[in-house]
Amino acid sequence: MRITTMAGGRRAPMRPLDAALLRLQAMAARGVQPGRMAREVDVIVAEWLAMADADTAEVGTRLDELREQLAAGVVDAEEQVSYVDPDEAGAVKQAAITLAALVATRDAVAQARDAL
Repeated sequence: MRITTMAGGRRAPMRPLDAALLRLQAMAARGVQPGRMAREVDVIVAEWLAMADADTAEVGTRLDELREQLAAGVVDAEEQVSYVDPDEAGAVKQAAITLAALVATRDAVAQARDAL
């Protein structure tokens, strides 16, 4: 199914914030290590700042929104970890890696915001 807009029949472009969230969520779901997740935040911020219409204030607003979304994701992940059966070592390990990745990402976003 293709989503189109009324004017011109083209797909509406994804907001940079939404694209970044999807990118980071996909990485976390693959079990990417926390340090790599933090570096990806740096890549995203650099991409945002390199956009033709880049405005530092707008990038700051995106980072604030991204941090809020990630903070909510950390809370959700913490809750999910509490539901994992401690006897299932693989599930415990995966939940812990995902949580650590989300925490590292949230913290990297906060640092990037402070650095603007």
